[in-house]
Amino acid sequence: MRAYTRTGIDGIDAMLEGQGIPKGYMVLVLGSPGCGKTTLGVQFLYNGAVKFGENGVLVLLEEDPEMIKSNMLRFGWDLDKLEREGKIAIIDASPVRFISKSIKMGEVPIGSKEFQLISLIEKIKKECRRVNAKRLVIDSLSTFILQYPDEVERRESILNLIQGIAPLECTTLVISELAQSSIERKYQIEEYVAHGVILLQRFIRVGGVIYVLMIEKMRGVNHDIQPRPFKITQNGITVFPSEVVF
Repeated sequence: MRAYTRTGIDGIDAMLEGQGIPKGYMVLVLGSPGCGKTTLGVQFLYNGAVKFGENGVLVLLEEDPEMIKSNMLRFGWDLDKLEREGKIAIIDASPVRFISKSIKMGEVPIGSKEFQLISLIEKIKKECRRVNAKRLVIDSLSTFILQYPDEVERRESILNLIQGIAPLECTTLVISELAQSSIERKYQIEEYVAHGVILLQRFIRVGGVIYVLMIEKMRGVNHDIQPRPFKITQNGITVFPSEVVF
């Protein structure tokens, strides 16, 4: 019988047959800047640690960990406390991008793409095992794949990352920037290789701005396929699964 990971985010689990995300899935969270992608990812980890007894790891490839911790306090999420309790681990992976390529480990230049990928995967494995993580959030994939302009190389690197973390059996959210803001957009390679895709968008309408969440894909789940409005409140993201957007 299939096991599920509840997000604990109001409205999202209801859109996923009331069950949540199948355990071990890698789900891509796509959206333009300011749509709440990082908030959703941290909320997923926080709920896991506090509500469901599932530890997690947050991998930051661009954002400063201290800034993330400070920003999340507005929702009452004390990440420092969870770190001290061993319930979450935060990996500052940004320094990996700035290592000199002139230094080698064996035949692989340390600053090369190959080493960066190997190093990232090993960092993730180490921290996931240390805290016995069941949940993993990577923020953001866009920063990582900027170094792979070639589509074939990009696809290979994404597959290698997914295969590298798969043995951990964590339910994983991978955050990425939306290439185009329009609904009619060119699909990105990572959308095809992910088990699921959650799209966050923001639209300007008469009377203000509306935030929209859509579950584009979740393999093996009879999920809600309609776009649903959501709000970012003092408690985090709340989705309204019974409301119609358009």
